[in-house]
Amino acid sequence: MNRPFQIAMLSCIFLIGIWHTGHGSWIYLKAELAQYLLEKAWGRTLEGNQQVTPWPWADTWPIAKLIIPRQNIEMYVLSGASGRTLAFGPGHVSSSALPGINGTTIFNGHRDTHFKFLQNIQIGDIMNIERSNGQTIRFKVHNMNVVDARHTIIRHDNSHSQLVLITCYPFNAITGGGHLRYIISGSRQYS
Repeated sequence: MNRPFQIAMLSCIFLIGIWHTGHGSWIYLKAELAQYLLEKAWGRTLEGNQQVTPWPWADTWPIAKLIIPRQNIEMYVLSGASGRTLAFGPGHVSSSALPGINGTTIFNGHRDTHFKFLQNIQIGDIMNIERSNGQTIRFKVHNMNVVDARHTIIRHDNSHSQLVLITCYPFNAITGGGHLRYIISGSRQYS
């Protein structure tokens, strides 16, 4: 091969590598930027405003703040759990109970961004939910399971308050979209 052709090929490979690195980094940058904007929207929500969107074209808004004290995790949970919503933060499954109401509250999140911390969660960990009225509700992790989403149903129990966090599994998978889900369950603590 001649020298100019080799230089052109190496330049092309280098530019493609830079593009892929930038594209991959954009996902994480977008997730971090969204949490900052959601923090501002949450502040306005705590002041009594309803359905405060974090940016003008948003079709979702923060409904709660999730706090995991042992891991120093704080993040805002969005209304709805569509793929578009989950790109910006964990989402509340609209068919589940709202946080603090008797029933099963379900939050979904991506395993490689917002819910990456779930790989380090432990039985007995505390999960706090700050509601839009400023009230904080405390849940204690009592169960962790890996399940096949094709054959698993999460039962909604209206006799008590429960928090369920769901993400894809395994955490280190090269590609997403498999059938396995990691499910963390916590029961409300009243003391």
